[in-house]
Amino acid sequence: MALRVLVRNIGECLTLIGPEGPRRGAQMKKLGLIRDAAVLIENGTIAWVGAERRMPEPGKARLSTHVDAKGGVVLPGYVDSHTHPVWLHPRLDDFEKRLQGASYEEIAKGGGGILSSVNGVRGATEEDLLAALKPRLARFLAAGTTTIEAKSGYGLDAENELKMLRVLKKAGQDTPLTIVPTFLGAHAVPPELDGRRADYVRRVAGEMTSKVSEERLAVYADVFCDQGYFTLEETRAMLTAAKAAGLKTRLHADQISRTGAARLAVEMGAASADHLDRVGSEEIASLARSETAACLLPASNFFLNTPYPPARLLLDAGAAVTLATDFNPGTAPCLSMAFVVSLACTQMKMAVSEAVTAATANAAWSLGLQKAAGTIEPGKRADLICYDAMDHREIAYYVGGPPLLWVMKNGTLVHGS
Repeated sequence: MALRVLVRNIGECLTLIGPEGPRRGAQMKKLGLIRDAAVLIENGTIAWVGAERRMPEPGKARLSTHVDAKGGVVLPGYVDSHTHPVWLHPRLDDFEKRLQGASYEEIAKGGGGILSSVNGVRGATEEDLLAALKPRLARFLAAGTTTIEAKSGYGLDAENELKMLRVLKKAGQDTPLTIVPTFLGAHAVPPELDGRRADYVRRVAGEMTSKVSEERLAVYADVFCDQGYFTLEETRAMLTAAKAAGLKTRLHADQISRTGAARLAVEMGAASADHLDRVGSEEIASLARSETAACLLPASNFFLNTPYPPARLLLDAGAAVTLATDFNPGTAPCLSMAFVVSLACTQMKMAVSEAVTAATANAAWSLGLQKAAGTIEPGKRADLICYDAMDHREIAYYVGGPPLLWVMKNGTLVHGS
C-alpha cells in the first residue's frame, strides 16, 4: 500500500503554481493562494492540492496519516540558492573588528576574512568539517529551508577544495536536506600564491576543475568576480574551463564595485549573478533580457551595514529575482530565509508576494530544480512548511517570521509536529 499523508486544515496554502520558467514582473505577485486547503501526498510526492471540501476520493484520506496545519499558512519549503556552510569556526575576531569600524577590505588585508576560514579548513579533517556542518544543516531545516546550494571556497587548493566538496557529498547522504554543491575554488588567491594570480587562475581552470568534474563533486562552478578578487578576464577563463568540464556556472557579481560582472554572467549563460549591490543600469537591462537570475543577499548588507541591492529596479525591469541568505562565517551568519524575506520587504521595498516567490519558485528554477521543488503541485516533492499565522503577510511582518509549526521534507515531518 502506498504511503499517503494528508495535510489538512490549512488556512492559506501558497501553492506558487505558475510557469515552469522564471517568474518576472507581475508574475512574481501570483502566489496561487488557496484558502481552507488540503494537500494529499503519496510516497513523498504531492498528489493533489486544493480546497479541502473538494478533495477527491475521500477513501484516500481515510488511509492517510493526517498532519494538521491548525489553520496556519503553508508554503513550499524555502530554497536557499547561495550558501557557504562548510567551515570550522565562526569569525568572531573579524566581527569584533567590524564593530570597531574596520572595513571588509581592511579585515581581509589584516589576515582575516576568507583567508582566516581557509586556515581553519586546511587544518581540519573531513570528519572535523562534517561534525561542524551537520548541526548547521539541521538549523536550516528547523528554519524552514528544505533545499540549499552549498559552495566550497575555503580550501583554495585542490586537496582542500575537494575535501570540502566530499564533506558536502557525505552530508547529503545523511540529512533530508537537499544539497546542490558548487565549486568555488576562485573565492580568493591563496596566501602561498600572493602575487602569482595568473598561476592560481591556471590551477583553478586546469587541475582543480578537472578533479572536481572527474569525481562528480559539484553541479556548478562559481567565481568571486570583483575588485580585489578576480577580474573579468580571469573569470571568463575559469568559467569557460568549468563549462568545458561539464559544470554549470554561477557568479559573485558587482558586490564591492561595479565591474560589469553581471553582464559577463549573462554572456556566459550563468544560472545566476549574485549580490549585485553595485549593479548599474546596463547590467540590469542585460539581466532582464536573460535567463540569468538576479540573486540578492540582503542579510550580508544588513550584517555589513552596506547599501542594499536595487531590488525594485531589477524587478521593474523584468529581471528574474531570487533571494538567498549568503550564509557564511564572516559576512552573513544567517540561516533564516524568513529573515531574508523580511529584509527584502522592509529594506528593498519588495512586496511580500514577490519576496516569497523569489525565495521559493524562482530560487528552485535558478538551481535547475523547477520540476522538483519551489511550488506545491502534483508531481513535486512534498517539501512544505507551516507557519502559525492567519495571513501570509505575517511572514515578512514579524522579523524572522512567525513561529513555524512544522517542516516537512519529502512527505515526512523533520521539525515540529
